[in-house]
Amino acid sequence: MTQLKVNSVIGIGVGAGSYILSRFALNNPTLVEGLVLINVDPCAEGWIDWAASKLSGWTSNIVDTVMAHHFSTDELTDNQELIQTYRLHIAQDINQDNLALFCASYNGRRDLEIERPVIGLNEDTVNTLTCPSLLVVGDTSPAVEAVVECNSRLNPTKTTLFKMADCGGLPQVVQPGKLAEAFKYFVQGMGYIPYILLSHLSNESVPAAGMSRLVRSRTTSSSSITSMDSIRSRNLNSLLERANTTGGLDNQPGAQTMEVSC
Repeated sequence: MTQLKVNSVIGIGVGAGSYILSRFALNNPTLVEGLVLINVDPCAEGWIDWAASKLSGWTSNIVDTVMAHHFSTDELTDNQELIQTYRLHIAQDINQDNLALFCASYNGRRDLEIERPVIGLNEDTVNTLTCPSLLVVGDTSPAVEAVVECNSRLNPTKTTLFKMADCGGLPQVVQPGKLAEAFKYFVQGMGYIPYILLSHLSNESVPAAGMSRLVRSRTTSSSSITSMDSIRSRNLNSLLERANTTGGLDNQPGAQTMEVSC
């Protein structure tokens, strides 16, 4: 990040990637603005899991091991088209030796050693993620228990658990629309999007929850722009006119508009 001159990031990770991003955020809290963690497991592999992985390694190949990690038993039998696609991808498109080494490395991971802070007492001293976090998991995913465990260790004021209905181990594949919408509102809540345009209401806007924070932190104007009381109370033109008057959004560098289909 130093070489690329990147000051901070919003990270999105799946499985091992979410574990790596969590570890990075713990070691470098000032470099991470927020995290979207899909199927994150904050715990080290236990003795039972270790024994099970050893037995499965003796009785099944690496492809079956990876498939069982991603998909529940019901998915393996019910969603044959998706299962067959991923089985072929894992077996044919990925170097099997490298995949085996990667799985061994992930199984040897250490516990993140995070714990939930007591609000008002040890927020500044306890080891936990300090950035806003969105935890995502399918309701039939094998990672449900691990994600719930991770949620129980994080600051409840900065963490959101999003359990997708009718979804298994790959929510980004099975329910990409829901995940994209959740990400939009997660970033909006962090204050990076001033307002969202609705595709079926071209002249009306929905103000973001973090709009006032965005204006305060990213403009030199002493004036702040407050959120509108209702969607239909003001149209986009009046919002822009007010922004021009107070010097809020016009002076803001890189103001963005995001469109959401409802």
